[in-house]
Amino acid sequence: MAFASFDSQRSSAPVAEINMVPLIDVMLVLLVIFIVTAPLLTHAVKLELPRASAQVNQAKADKVEFAIDASGALYWNGEPVSREDANTRFAAAGKQQPQPEIHLRADQAVPYKHVARTLADASRAGLTKLGFVSEPDKP
Repeated sequence: MAFASFDSQRSSAPVAEINMVPLIDVMLVLLVIFIVTAPLLTHAVKLELPRASAQVNQAKADKVEFAIDASGALYWNGEPVSREDANTRFAAAGKQQPQPEIHLRADQAVPYKHVARTLADASRAGLTKLGFVSEPDKP
């Protein structure tokens, strides 16, 4: 590319090249600024913290086996219960800390409305740890 030309026809043509030198200069200045300021951004304070040892106290949550057989009968840990009795036990279990886990076993022939009622009763009592128990398929 000629910078000075005495040709009057080519002197007014647009330049199709970008001058990269100013862009590189700006990039290098920004790089130096980041290199200088990066160590200043770490605000670490050296402290000698006291050491203590203690055992973690983890309370084990109880487990309730709730079953519904094919006829719709309800069982609380193997003991037959009515729906009203199950609701009272759900309410009592909902107030315990930590809340027990409810393992729901439902027969495959039981109508879904019994399972839905049980889930609604447990939810109304404030129970949040509900799980379905199933048998794996045999190959």
